[in-house]
Amino acid sequence: MDTHVKTGGRPVKPYENNRARMLISCPDGPGIVAAVSQFLHEHGANIVQSDQYTMDPEGGMFFMRIEFDLEQLEDRVDGLKEDFGSIADKFEMQWNLYQLSHKKKLAIFVSKEDHCLVELLWQWQAGDLDAEISMVVSNHPDMKEYVESFGIPYHHIPVTPDTKPEAEQKQLDLVNGKVDLIVLARYMQIVSPALIQPYRNRIINIHHSFLPAFVGGKPYAQAYERGVKIIGATAHYVTEELDGGPIIEQDVQRVSHRDNVSELKRIGRTIERVVLARAVKWHIEDRILVHQNKTVVFN
Repeated sequence: MDTHVKTGGRPVKPYENNRARMLISCPDGPGIVAAVSQFLHEHGANIVQSDQYTMDPEGGMFFMRIEFDLEQLEDRVDGLKEDFGSIADKFEMQWNLYQLSHKKKLAIFVSKEDHCLVELLWQWQAGDLDAEISMVVSNHPDMKEYVESFGIPYHHIPVTPDTKPEAEQKQLDLVNGKVDLIVLARYMQIVSPALIQPYRNRIINIHHSFLPAFVGGKPYAQAYERGVKIIGATAHYVTEELDGGPIIEQDVQRVSHRDNVSELKRIGRTIERVVLARAVKWHIEDRILVHQNKTVVFN
């Protein structure tokens, strides 16, 4: 008997119909929090959570995440955005407003290693990832049956050096305008600028090391040969610089000379899947603001 939850977005909880989040970044200065709070108050909104951070009170950047309830939000959201424009202009804000009832759509890219994909599917099934998994894309057919048992479409697009441009165009055609976030769950291909540019700060990768780290192939073998005492993993946004994008989350675990390469891999896989799932969860909950090549994460 198939006990998997079938596809489709997560059901919208009643309170989510009237709840939204704003992410704001701007040069720091007096009156920002007061202006935003007063604006929401005047429009009848009730603030349920607010976080802020300043890099430097004099001349630095200010970051804010604010969550609020507003009756009949769906009908009023366009007017709210338009009215907020004057405040945004005054404080030179970069800002976005997200409605909780509009679930983010995810595409997961995977190769042969399945541990990160399985973790994401398990957390999605359990309701811990409040999003819609629209598709899984892979350069191998290995996970097709498993993924489709969840009712999630699986697209097998082989990639070879000769067919890479054609394969990347197929991938872009699949996701363009259809997903909000791409998750590289141990997808063992370099993503081209053609995919990065339309999804700037919306592609999350998991790196099998605590960056900066061992480069090239067989990182766990390199770690074993060096006798490392800590191994870890790093989730980051993808940029044109390989493994150089803004870091979202990292974690580590102590190891010893008693751990062979196989044991290091086992420990590493556990860290990878946990770190990636955290990063994805924080993104879909609108907890991350990117400034230059760094992130501010309100968690």
